[in-house]
Amino acid sequence: MGARKQRLLRRYRRNKRIALLLALPVLAGLAVWVSVWLLPPGLLLAWVIHEAWFSDHLFYPPGEDYVYRFPEDTQTVRLAVREGRLVLAESLELGDPERDTLIVRLVIDSGWLGRCFDPHVVLGDDRQTFERGARGARYLNLTGQGAQLLGGTLRIAGRYCRIGDQGQLFVFPHVDLRQANTLILAPHADDAELAAFGLYSRIDKAAIVTLTQGEIEAEEYRRLGLDGRQAAQLKGRLRAWDSMTIPQWGGVPQRHCVQLGYYCLQLAEMQRRPEAAFASRESGECDVRTVRRWNALALPADGDGLPTWRNLVADLAACLEHFRPEAVILPHPELDPHADHVATMQAFTDALALGAWRPARLLLYANHLHDNDRWPMGDAETGVALPPATAELPADALFSHCLDARQRLDKAMALRMQHDLQAPLPIKKRLRRAIQHGLLGRRWPAAGENEFLRKAMRRHELFWLRHPD
Repeated sequence: MGARKQRLLRRYRRNKRIALLLALPVLAGLAVWVSVWLLPPGLLLAWVIHEAWFSDHLFYPPGEDYVYRFPEDTQTVRLAVREGRLVLAESLELGDPERDTLIVRLVIDSGWLGRCFDPHVVLGDDRQTFERGARGARYLNLTGQGAQLLGGTLRIAGRYCRIGDQGQLFVFPHVDLRQANTLILAPHADDAELAAFGLYSRIDKAAIVTLTQGEIEAEEYRRLGLDGRQAAQLKGRLRAWDSMTIPQWGGVPQRHCVQLGYYCLQLAEMQRRPEAAFASRESGECDVRTVRRWNALALPADGDGLPTWRNLVADLAACLEHFRPEAVILPHPELDPHADHVATMQAFTDALALGAWRPARLLLYANHLHDNDRWPMGDAETGVALPPATAELPADALFSHCLDARQRLDKAMALRMQHDLQAPLPIKKRLRRAIQHGLLGRRWPAAGENEFLRKAMRRHELFWLRHPD
């Protein structure tokens, strides 16, 4: 992950250790004062409370406003909340009420119940959830419910939170990519599916380029009797296979899938020393050609197979020239802190400078955040509100793609096929989920155990629109 997220995580763990050191003497004193037999149940109760209410990685004050700004030409309309409905305070015309991206800014206040339970806002037949203790400006996603909004029938209600009676609507015209040459850049084998399966399965001319093998953290495969290097090599081959085959479930032919074969968490180091070759940290391999045999496209690094930044940029430039995309979908460099995701944007920028082809627009996605590991918050099958943003971001327009029930199911099955998302949950996480389900009412989808199923099986896929520099 990025340096900022690592700093936040270290601070979070330090504060937890301090709180534990302060709590232990208190519990021990109570046990001596009342009864020593109270110490074990007291420790158990403290652990349950921690797992239920303090185990979320939330690295910002939930009482702050989210800070967003949009392009100056964004259509903006005032709204009011009256008798449980969202009512337009000004006239509004939508080009496509069911597909235009509609974002409403409202002020919410969780109150004391919203500190114990996940506060959420019910919007028509949708529900969008925020962090416990949320207070201030939040941005809800009305995309897909424009007709009800225009008709004055869109119901709204807060659960474990109060909603302000005034709001502001931001309207972004629908982006139609169905006939556009579109290239998805995926740092790892599952990133394209997590961010954009619903969208790319509706595009006639989609292509997917995956930058890395995804070979690290292969402990699960050591149970097969393999040592660390062998396990990492096997995982790299499996995830490379995933990157070439699973997109076909969404209608992308294999000849439009490219696996570059670079190594996880080495891209940033490669950028710092563009001529140096960086082998895998775990598999020991140093030849990207080991997982390129399924590529239909010849690439510059096929010659020497060296995992260098110069080769990566040349490979991406060749992919741009081959597919000539009008739109490129790739990670958001300010929102998504994963080192490989940030480096993907940087490599793409260098590739643009190297080649002649330039796409008309970029669609940016965030599969990770700096400061909230639960976003999108709430249950699967619900909507996606804008993520926390306590520092001002670039003024990008937005595009929210709606997924119907069948698309959401197909997306879940695509994720179920990913080898990296198939590992069983550790006992600790199973216990945490049981506690949170019983005390907080949180639910996880029947489609699969991995947390990314809850995050990605949603009514919306969200993208930030940007033009190449």
